[in-house]
Amino acid sequence: MARTAPAATPDAAIRARLGAVRDPLLSLARDLHAHPETAFAEHHAADALTRLLADAGFAVERGTAGLPTAFTATAGPADADLTVGLCLEYDALPDLGHACGHHLIAAAGAGAAIALAAAAGDLAVRVKALGTPAEEGGGGKILMLDAGAFDDVSCALMVHPGPADDFGGTSRASRGVRAEYQGRAAHAAIAPYDGLNAADACVVAQTALALLRQQLPDGVRMHGIVTHGGDRTNIIPARARMSWQLRADTLDELETLWPRVRACFEAGAVATGCELTLTEPSPAYADLRQDAWLGDTYARHVRALGRDPEPAVFIGASTDMGNISQALPAVHPTIGLSCHARPHTAEFAEATTGEHADRAVLDGALAMALTAADLAADPEQRARVTAAHRARARSAGTRQGRSSAGSPLG
Repeated sequence: MARTAPAATPDAAIRARLGAVRDPLLSLARDLHAHPETAFAEHHAADALTRLLADAGFAVERGTAGLPTAFTATAGPADADLTVGLCLEYDALPDLGHACGHHLIAAAGAGAAIALAAAAGDLAVRVKALGTPAEEGGGGKILMLDAGAFDDVSCALMVHPGPADDFGGTSRASRGVRAEYQGRAAHAAIAPYDGLNAADACVVAQTALALLRQQLPDGVRMHGIVTHGGDRTNIIPARARMSWQLRADTLDELETLWPRVRACFEAGAVATGCELTLTEPSPAYADLRQDAWLGDTYARHVRALGRDPEPAVFIGASTDMGNISQALPAVHPTIGLSCHARPHTAEFAEATTGEHADRAVLDGALAMALTAADLAADPEQRARVTAAHRARARSAGTRQGRSSAGSPLG
């Protein structure tokens, strides 16, 4: 009598499925690297990712939260009490391309979702991949969170490439601000006294901000650029614009700091007689609060893959994953590329393709999928996460909206 082969374990099913999609995943990562797209313009990336997920059997919905390049893709039992979210970033930086490696985040997240879906029935888990645009500026995850895209998600995972592996740690809260000064044009040689110089307003504001820096608490960062300072040297500039970013340990610290920063921008208007308009181009990014159990479990799995992740204490940058992590259990570890280059440089953009980048995609995808499988199979941890999800669902009706992009600042 023929003997029936034993059913594959969730671990084996995950590994086998990831192996089956290895080549499409790596081709996807290389394709996105070759076609960088900036915030809210990631049409090629969204098309490529949704095709891959649809081909893998996911139900795909485009235009999530009214964002053309956002999407969700789901698989697994619809009645599962545990829904694991995988966050996919895919926006690039102006001029530098994928100098933050978001194409690797997208490929690893898609791979984790597809691999985990192979065991979703056995684990009684629903898998949801969330295509989250505009992390580099625009706060796509925050807009999707506010629109309810994470309401059915119990926990969220993603990996971010970096020079070396780490896990845990927090990030800085961040708030962007755009200042526009409206003055009056005049001939710079014949009648400069008839003008109100908007470019000078920027100079005064920048000087005030530079002087303020000496009195800021340790860890607070302010950095900005002039995006428009005039059109011709013989015309007093009637309009000038600046873009600044403020970072601190928490959103509360940013709120405390804001009145002093705002006064610096106002000083430019007062000194020159120009009118000032302040706008916030995206919602504020909260500090990252990673789930300890998920982080430790992820670290155990990447160690088994031959990596040596270090516990992180502080991540100097900012991410809209911080807002997600304050709403539900989440992790945002770093997957190492074995390089010395740092993100947001041309050297790092070069490091995010090739052998080490390919390994980062596959290791990150496998570690996230196995972490989610361990969560689903651990009764205590599953109960913890699902209980928190139910509590969040009960309070969802009282969720307050955040500042919308382009809103005036007080």
